[in-house]
Amino acid sequence: MRAFDSALPIDVVLADLAASLASRPNAVLVAPPGAGKTTRVPLALLDEPWVKGGKLILLEPRRLAARAAADRMARTLGEAVGETVGLRVRLGSKISRRTRIEVVTEGVFARMILDDPSLDGVAAVLFDEFHERSLDADLGLALALDAQGGLREDLRLLVMSATLDGARVARLLGDAPVIESEGRAYPVETRYLGRDPNRRIEEQVADATTRALKAEPGSILVFLPGQGEIRRVETALRERVTDPAVDIAPLYGALDRGEQDLAVGPAKPGRRKVVLATSIAETSLTIEGVRVVIDSGLARVPVYEPSIGLTRLETVRVSRAAADQRRGRAGRTEPGVCYRLWEEAATGALEAYARPEILSADLAPLILDCAAWGVTDPTTLAFLDPPPGPAVKEARALLQQLHALDPDGRITETGRRLRELPLPPRLARMVLAAGGSGQARDAADLAAVLVERGLGGDVTDLTERVERFRRDRSKRAEDMRRMADGWAKTGAKSNSGEDVRSLGALLTLAYPDRLAKARGKAGEYLMANGRGAALEPHDRLAKEPYLAIAEISGGAAAARILAAAPISAEEIDAVVGEDIEQREEIVFDRQARALRNRAVRRYGALTLNERPLPVPATEEAARILAAGLASVLSALPFSKALTQWRERVMFLRHAEGDEWPDLSDEALAASVEEWLAPHLVGRTGLSDIGPDALSEAMRSLLPWNLQRRLDAEAPTHLEVPTGSQIPIDYGTEEGPVLAVRVQELFGLDKHPVIAGGRVPLILHLLSPAQRPIQITRDLPGFWRGSWAAVRADMRGQYPKHPWPEDPLTAPPTRRAKPRGT
Repeated sequence: MRAFDSALPIDVVLADLAASLASRPNAVLVAPPGAGKTTRVPLALLDEPWVKGGKLILLEPRRLAARAAADRMARTLGEAVGETVGLRVRLGSKISRRTRIEVVTEGVFARMILDDPSLDGVAAVLFDEFHERSLDADLGLALALDAQGGLREDLRLLVMSATLDGARVARLLGDAPVIESEGRAYPVETRYLGRDPNRRIEEQVADATTRALKAEPGSILVFLPGQGEIRRVETALRERVTDPAVDIAPLYGALDRGEQDLAVGPAKPGRRKVVLATSIAETSLTIEGVRVVIDSGLARVPVYEPSIGLTRLETVRVSRAAADQRRGRAGRTEPGVCYRLWEEAATGALEAYARPEILSADLAPLILDCAAWGVTDPTTLAFLDPPPGPAVKEARALLQQLHALDPDGRITETGRRLRELPLPPRLARMVLAAGGSGQARDAADLAAVLVERGLGGDVTDLTERVERFRRDRSKRAEDMRRMADGWAKTGAKSNSGEDVRSLGALLTLAYPDRLAKARGKAGEYLMANGRGAALEPHDRLAKEPYLAIAEISGGAAAARILAAAPISAEEIDAVVGEDIEQREEIVFDRQARALRNRAVRRYGALTLNERPLPVPATEEAARILAAGLASVLSALPFSKALTQWRERVMFLRHAEGDEWPDLSDEALAASVEEWLAPHLVGRTGLSDIGPDALSEAMRSLLPWNLQRRLDAEAPTHLEVPTGSQIPIDYGTEEGPVLAVRVQELFGLDKHPVIAGGRVPLILHLLSPAQRPIQITRDLPGFWRGSWAAVRADMRGQYPKHPWPEDPLTAPPTRRAKPRGT
């Protein structure tokens, strides 16, 4: 085995690892941050007999980590990158005939193995930092295992990570041995600062950073969720930090290589750095001089929603594994300190590992790659976590819509053409389709700023980003323009005949479901998929009537548009005209309480335009009117007689059971289309419905066999001894009430009842002035008991009216006593 000048903790297990791979095709290596596995293992294995002069492929999750690993290994050998150690990334590969170790990003490897399934000349593939579980890493490992099983039994596969469920991965690799390295490079002290939910995370990070600058020597690495937070903390620190020997260096994927190298490289003599980084700095990266880590505990991840075919960015709490990785950055070159912006007790509540991207990603690229591999069902491949069924279904539907797959899931010629472009299927389709109108280069430039984050800046308007990208003279922009040239040449072969103009129209070719129309306040939009999204009101795009949206962040309640371009109504017709639906729509206007008919042109959830039409006298219109009136049931013209009729029916339902119909507001609203709609044909609003029409409709709810019983068992009036017909009130909570002057009941020795004698009326006995003097359910008992006290009180107040001692023998009367009596 190769000898090294300096010792690293990983060295103690290198012999075991070499022996394992000499006898077995697969292995798992678990080593903590700072152990040196990324740059030491490939060099240590290079001269093993089973390599036989072949290449070792080292996979890294990001270009920055890949470049750093290649640089470190080349320096160890006293060479430049491109000699023994090479680099293969999207922008800027360095490979020569001498190259034996290729450091490759995971996305590039997936295309490598699809183009060369046997991996000719490759002795082993090393999956570094596999715990990040990117979609490309999972796919790459699944394809490598498939190739190993069918084409390359001699191919070695090594999965490495600092924080990994090694036993689970080992089972996937055919019960491969797990080699563990225990040692950490240097100890790291952890200090918990807590988190104030009422303050912005940027403010608390700035506080912690200034505190650490005063308390600790050395450079500081600060982990923040995204570019926006980094820029805000940078602004705050430049205002607070007065020490001229402190350099503040942002670090995120959208930066140019020079700016990234400035952040990663060692501080100049006598100076110290504060590196503000995203999760890009979590793994496979040693930032020289860092001995303090400040962890916000947050990360920004893409989350795919299959139901609407949309990927949005979401800020989440990091996993325990990621927190350990971040903490480990402080102990790479000397003992360090890690400040965590949460309570110590909250660490146990963190997820153990980050959610694998395969469980929350748009799977269209993966499904297309599987189809290119010859696999129509991705679950037949060896994925550590199988792709979720709903996302697979949605991806297949999209790819079939793009004509990339046939109905059986096999790749088509169009699918193969899409795969010629190293782009997501939607963007590849955009470039190919734009070629038919001579705009392949415009589409390629647009694709470039979408896939290479940060090109053209971070303004929302993609038209401006593309213009800036075209003027950008940085090396990254030049490399990307060369790549876009190649895409445009591939796209120019297309002859789709589609007529597109603006970048917004081009973008709609890729994301027709994200076409958006302005609504409500300035900056508020509704997308064709039914989801809302918004811009800041002062954004230059906020006044555009239509947008084509490429990227949003946040949840459904507060989705923010990150990248979009304007599109005209005419271009919408040109791009998605075949899918625009034209129809008449009858709707209920709640404010006017009337029907409105309109001719509508609709695309998805968007109403593009409309014009009013007369409301037809149809059963469907009547049904819509009835359904609309259900929400304003109390506004219907209920007459006094109909209200009492309804209350009588409900009384008998309560007294006798479900034989009687339910006429409550809830029941009437639920069945309004059945009982009211047939009586509304030809009517267009509430004002067209009179009391008679409503009465006819409602009375139809009572079966004919119950109509006679209603009059007999729940009469509208009761005849009292004077012959008066007194109305019964069925609308009270206490029960049916008869309010009658007491003198009209003289001589009545039985309490009045209804419902076949089962329910006594509640008698409200009134004075001559119609004021209640007694409420009773037992009239004979009242005569025998309380009457004497009532008589004594009332005869003084109403001396002109009879108050006999024995009301049972007195004649009933509606009048006062005759004069002189």
